[in-house]
Amino acid sequence: MALLDIIVAPDPRLKKHAVPVERVDASTAKLMADMLETMYEAPGVGLAAPQVGVLKRIIVVDTVREGGAPQPRMMANPEILWASEETKPHEEGCLSLPDEYEMVTRPDRIKVRYLDEKNETRTIEADGLLAVVIQHEMDHLKGVLFVDHISGLKRSIILRRLTKQKKLSKSARRHALESA
Repeated sequence: MALLDIIVAPDPRLKKHAVPVERVDASTAKLMADMLETMYEAPGVGLAAPQVGVLKRIIVVDTVREGGAPQPRMMANPEILWASEETKPHEEGCLSLPDEYEMVTRPDRIKVRYLDEKNETRTIEADGLLAVVIQHEMDHLKGVLFVDHISGLKRSIILRRLTKQKKLSKSARRHALESA
C-alpha cells in the first residue's frame, strides 16, 4: 500500500465531478486500500478519490473511535437510496481543508447502495456520524466541499485563510531550497 497526497483547497481539482467506476478490479481495490491507509495516516474518518487527484466515484470511511476495532468501508459508486426528513447539525472538518471546522446540517439517517472492494453490491443503513461522513464524502464526488453548505461569508474567510497558508508554505519551501 502507498500513502497518497491529499489535495488542499482552494484547488480547482476539488470542484470537478467524479466518473462512475465500471467495476472494482484489482487496480481499483488497490486505490481503495491506498486511500484507506492515507485516511488513517492523516488522520481522518473519510476520504474521497477526488481528494487524492483521482476523478472516480470512490470513497472510504471508518468512523470507529480510537481504541475500537477498525470498521473500514470502501465504496465505489455510492448512491443514496433514501434519506430521512429529520436533519441534525454536526461539526464537520475535511482533510482538504485542514484545521477548519463548521456546523453543517444533513439528513440524520440514510440508506446507501455501493460496490465494495470485491465488486459486490452492498446496501447499508447509516445514522449519526457514519451518515454524516458518507454524505460529506459523496459531496466530494460532485465537486462540493462542506464549506459550500455554510454562509458565503464564512466560506470566503476559510478559503482566504487556506490560500494564505498555501502561499506561506510555498514560500517556506522555496526559501529552504535556496538555503540548501
